[in-house]
Amino acid sequence: MNSVIENLTGMNTMTDQVIEFDLLFSAKTAVRNYAIAVTEAATPEVRAILRKHLEEEIAMHEKISTYMMARGHYHAYNVGEQIQLDMRNAETALNLPTNNTSIF
Repeated sequence: MNSVIENLTGMNTMTDQVIEFDLLFSAKTAVRNYAIAVTEAATPEVRAILRKHLEEEIAMHEKISTYMMARGHYHAYNVGEQIQLDMRNAETALNLPTNNTSIF
């Protein structure tokens, strides 16, 4: 999308939020998967490696969520504000113009 259009419609911020939430969700999924893997590892050496990766992913999740909170894109400690933000984002998405052109 053209940067002028993105700025006028507010999509530049929404695009950033979408990317940030995707990254946060990926980090959260990695934490969950490493935690499961640690409990199923067969040897202490494998558990130690997985635990190291788990700690790195937890740190990454913290960095991403802190970054998002600083930008006002995530309100982890205020559910009311997060719901308002989610509602505004949903409204923005619903009001996006649809592209009815087809190549077929």
